[in-house]
Amino acid sequence: MDDRKPSRRDRLRAATAQEIKAVALNLMATGGPDAITLRAIAREMGMTAGAIYGYYATRDDLITTLIADVYTSYVEAAEAAVAKLPEDDAVGRVLTWADAFRTWSVSNPEGFRLIYGDPVPGYQEPEGGPAADAEHRACAGLTALVAAAWPHAEPLHSANGDEPDYAWDDFHPQLTDELRRTFPQLPPAGVALAMRVWGRMHGLVSLEVYGHLRNQTRDPAKLYRTEMRDLVRSLGLRPY
Repeated sequence: MDDRKPSRRDRLRAATAQEIKAVALNLMATGGPDAITLRAIAREMGMTAGAIYGYYATRDDLITTLIADVYTSYVEAAEAAVAKLPEDDAVGRVLTWADAFRTWSVSNPEGFRLIYGDPVPGYQEPEGGPAADAEHRACAGLTALVAAAWPHAEPLHSANGDEPDYAWDDFHPQLTDELRRTFPQLPPAGVALAMRVWGRMHGLVSLEVYGHLRNQTRDPAKLYRTEMRDLVRSLGLRPY
């Protein structure tokens, strides 16, 4: 194992790379996704555009790195919160992930907007790579929690039988292949459940991050917790 400490030059370079990403998110916060350009970042930092290119060859390289960092930050926060609960508390772990997601989102609104809100004009996300891996980690983490809770779910249909049946061809083939390999015990209805959980987790958080709840409620966290407990009940899960 290499125990050598990074050189001063390496530390300065790493600090500058972090500052570039922080400035990019600040530009997005004040001017929207159009404001993220390498020239604008260089101007804010008092650097030449050429110096910025020494860290990120293109704006899309920077955006890809930002997306990977943001997803990783969110998932690490959610995983750390869930890890405090026993593994057999399947429903509690779903609710805890949801709460950690909201807490992270309102603390990192620019990051939330980057990955779940405003698309960056002209950005072409590369196939594979760190951004795709980080996004997959977020999706897989939540799906794993739903898969663990699935055995505790009651039949997902109403008394009058209006709940649709789900089949594997209801989903994208690539997603289907991956989920069937990773979660072989999860049926198509369980995948639909994971997507519904994901959608409802994002609903109130998105309204809050974009300021639409500001004049509506004094306690958005309370409103969110109520929604999440209603979510698990309405989807056939039994909250603790």
